[in-house]
Amino acid sequence: MKVIILAGGWGTRIGRLAEFVPKPMIKIGNKPILWHIMKIFSHYGLNEFIICLGVKGDVIRDYFYHYEIRNKDFTVDLSNGNIQYYDRNENTNWRVTLIDTGINTLKGGRIKRVEKFLDQGINMVTYGDGVADIDIKKLVEYHKSHGKTITISGVHAPARFGEIVEENGQVKLFIEKPRTSIGLINGGFMVFNESFLNYLTTDVNCELEKGPLEELSLKGEVMVYKHQGNWECMDHERDVMYLNKLWENNKAFWKVWE
Repeated sequence: MKVIILAGGWGTRIGRLAEFVPKPMIKIGNKPILWHIMKIFSHYGLNEFIICLGVKGDVIRDYFYHYEIRNKDFTVDLSNGNIQYYDRNENTNWRVTLIDTGINTLKGGRIKRVEKFLDQGINMVTYGDGVADIDIKKLVEYHKSHGKTITISGVHAPARFGEIVEENGQVKLFIEKPRTSIGLINGGFMVFNESFLNYLTTDVNCELEKGPLEELSLKGEVMVYKHQGNWECMDHERDVMYLNKLWENNKAFWKVWE
């Protein structure tokens, strides 16, 4: 099972913090939020990632290309260029595939453009700016239990996000950014069957929520895993400050790993 992380958007709402780096590279503590998201999946044994690049994608490429240098102490022998790394107790066994999916491509198009890198059967996708204390194992088990095309993770969040309306776990309707919060929103952490890709195109304007998920929900093929725990999205500068405060005070709810 592969995990797609959508990391190519403009991140305009976060303002000046995304002036030089893409939003997934904005740091919580001394690590990008992208790293935190990957650690959540890795805790549950998912270590193969496909990162959809777009805006300032070269920053993400550079981070992973120089991952050891950025995350470990080392000695470099300048006479021959040999480097000896010292482990900082971080045993990372990730396999990371970095794919340029276009500057202005919408989320559905990005997913379709990495289709050839996915496993047959079931894969996952999430956004590059949201963290949660979600149990990935239970989420995948729930998806397998109902046999529908895709499972999204419903989370409770402020009213600035679009909402989903569900009945007995089946998604009935998507509501775009209501004025008041009445239910759940799609918090990412989605599990989908291979057949979901048939509803996507590589077109730059292929959206995820509007179109494919709406069409599938009308067919009764979208289910929601109701996450009752914590979830936060790095959408504005105030969110960056809040997440860093939690991390600094050892209250990072998403830190499910040791």
